Amino acid sequence: MVADFGQLKRSEHLPARIAGHIGKEIAAGRIMSGDRLPTEHILAKTFGVSRSVVREAIAQLRNEGLVETRQGIGAFVTEAKGRGSIRIEQTALYDRESFRSLFQLRMPLEIEAAGLAAVHHTEADLSKLDDALALMTGAEKWTDQGIVADLAFHRALATATQNEYFPLFIGFIAEKISLAINAARATAVLEEIVEITIAEHVAIRDAVATRDPLKARASMRHHLFGAAERLDLTLEAY
Repeated sequence: MVADFGQLKRSEHLPARIAGHIGKEIAAGRIMSGDRLPTEHILAKTFGVSRSVVREAIAQLRNEGLVETRQGIGAFVTEAKGRGSIRIEQTALYDRESFRSLFQLRMPLEIEAAGLAAVHHTEADLSKLDDALALMTGAEKWTDQGIVADLAFHRALATATQNEYFPLFIGFIAEKISLAINAARATAVLEEIVEITIAEHVAIRDAVATRDPLKARASMRHHLFGAAERLDLTLEAY
């Protein structure tokens, strides 16, 4: 069964909603440039979510150039004049053609990222892929945490390219695409779609681990075309 695209708005997942709320506070000037955001613990309590959801929201804000994170200190709002961010309003992606266009952009980026990751990954990168897969296949795979783990996998793969720009662009696009993951889960047979998605990610991981860039690209291509089909999106084969 394919996703009902009309579900996207209703299915917007927690990290995107939280990032959107904080982004509006920044835009309105209620959170100023240079201000430190509340800690993960405080934000989690404020929004009534887990700290992993908060981390995903902060990652989205970082990808959009609204905050910068400092190791061991926290997240700080960037100076407005220094923001070189890419912004796509979430509401624009409720339009099928706009969403399809974004998915088309995702294809070459993620396929090439898989190939580069196969060549350049470190043991630490592979460990992060395995950590994400462990979460995807664990007890919470039926919940929003499964989606968080899915995004973490794609970010880890982008980082494994050793090219600083892949995590920036793929991280940004993945956050927007995650709405569709929720839509697919909402309308498909959940057990079926989750197991298929996991198998596709395992194939990508294994190809990367064996340092086979051709197989890694092919596995990612298979995954992305499968994801598009589950969303009833028609993409050009290449």
